[in-house]
Amino acid sequence: MQCDLRSPSAEIPLGAGQVGSPPVLVMSAGYSRMLFAVMIPTRQAPDLILGHWELLTQMGAVPRELVWDNEGAVGSWRGGAPKLAEEFEAFRGILGVAVHQCRPRDPEAKGLVERTNGYFESSFLPGRTFTSAADFNDQLTTWLVRANARHHRSLGCRPADRWAVDAAAMVALPPVTPALGWRLTTRLPRDHYVRLDANDYSVDPAAVGRKVEVTANLTSVAVTWAGRLIARHERCWAALLGHAQAPRCRFASPPDPSRHTTAVASTACGAATFGWDVPSRNACRGRRLESEQVSTTTAQSSRVVDRARPRDCGWVCSVPGDGHTSVLEVGAGLGDD
Repeated sequence: MQCDLRSPSAEIPLGAGQVGSPPVLVMSAGYSRMLFAVMIPTRQAPDLILGHWELLTQMGAVPRELVWDNEGAVGSWRGGAPKLAEEFEAFRGILGVAVHQCRPRDPEAKGLVERTNGYFESSFLPGRTFTSAADFNDQLTTWLVRANARHHRSLGCRPADRWAVDAAAMVALPPVTPALGWRLTTRLPRDHYVRLDANDYSVDPAAVGRKVEVTANLTSVAVTWAGRLIARHERCWAALLGHAQAPRCRFASPPDPSRHTTAVASTACGAATFGWDVPSRNACRGRRLESEQVSTTTAQSSRVVDRARPRDCGWVCSVPGDGHTSVLEVGAGLGDD
């Protein structure tokens, strides 16, 4: 099975006002020419391995050999010999397969998948628009069904007609799904955010000062403390935003102390799964926090709310009134102090 990682020429909305071209993992079977592909967030090893597992699960089996070039997360040639990266070597061992690393500057060694990349550019992308990476993958999956059912001129038949022979020569998937993806343990700081890749994700403040475990796959991020889920987010594919692109942050209703073990926060790229919302720091990360007092007057009561606000980031702050919640807008634009 020949493999390649290629960024498409199309721009994909990534959330938080960003667009980009995340890499697409492509696999092409040597005998049947069956095509498999999925867009992944980054070229880093955890995402690349998750992409492999996604495609192998679709196949229902594992090729006996994966053919790769010198992709950084896979391996490289050192001293005239190929050397797999540590994480990919471990993944290869779990699967029980071989990995063939092509020599540098030798694209012809995996010409099948290189031609497939050109086929994607000329047959899949033209005339299409995408609303997100998930939409890209949905459209790609639908198109691949048609592509694998087309008549292949050099084969004289459809790739799908030959797939049974390829699948019979493969090895079985591991009986137990391995623990793949991003995984790290860290002590939750006082600002109750954890960093994964290029973004920060909010966590229940009840766990401040405790060691929490952060795990992530291609679509979601989860944080656990002492075996309890304390945060779950949709994974944000956008990178750290610049100062001028800082979005408005929103703090909805104040947290309920009785729900501290199940509170979940929202990010700039998606809404909360459950629990209460706290501000996203995708754009505000790293800026100095300053203390500010906000005066709020309702028909029934008057009170002062003391809070910390990231400089240069607009907020909408919910302040509890008499039996209801009144919303006060503070800092309507960037740089409003």
